[in-house]
Amino acid sequence: MHVNDGDETGKQRIIDAYLSFLENKEFPCIAAKAALAKQQVKCIIVDHMACPHDDTSILEFLYKFIDAYRESPDLYHTAAVIFRGPQMYNEEMFDGLLWQRLQALHELDAKKYGYDSRVDADPLSASFSFSIKEEAFYIIGLHTASSRQARQFAYPVLVFNPHVQFEQLRVTTKYDKMKDVVRKRDIVFSGSVNPMLNDFGKHSEVYQYSGRNYDESWECPLKISHAQNKNNPSP
Repeated sequence: MHVNDGDETGKQRIIDAYLSFLENKEFPCIAAKAALAKQQVKCIIVDHMACPHDDTSILEFLYKFIDAYRESPDLYHTAAVIFRGPQMYNEEMFDGLLWQRLQALHELDAKKYGYDSRVDADPLSASFSFSIKEEAFYIIGLHTASSRQARQFAYPVLVFNPHVQFEQLRVTTKYDKMKDVVRKRDIVFSGSVNPMLNDFGKHSEVYQYSGRNYDESWECPLKISHAQNKNNPSP
């Protein structure tokens, strides 16, 4: 597992807690369990989610993850950015910090790389996906105050899942089977299916990132600053 310099014992304890969270036999996401079984879950521990201090370290971690993932023939790779704090008191608090960090990471990444041309850079588009180093990611947020039991973890977490993995699963018809299993397991684990969970590719995935149940007035605050590309005609 990837751990930064510093309090290595404390960081490893947090990583171990996260891996145990995934290992829980009732945890609904079987893709995460597959990544765990293949030892393809990578983690980094950073400090406060509201602070930009660790943004460069997060990007370097993700860049290394992307390089390794692109060289691997296997499915089910995932990268977790785990923050030591703050304590989350409600979903709105986490939601605001999630978009704050993603905006900051995007702006740093845009200085070096374009946007993944396989997806749309418009957060309103059903083909949108968040891009780092020209690699699209589907993001899942975890925190203590989540209304979804499957997203309740002791620390704030941003989980980066390579978007192309979902496309590969769809080609092999495994995606629909996995989706059905996950939703059935989520009903058992949480009592219901996440109301924000839409079928892949039908609506923008931004509604699923934080786990918050948005109302109709919500607008995604993410502003993409990349130059034009074929899937993003607007600068």
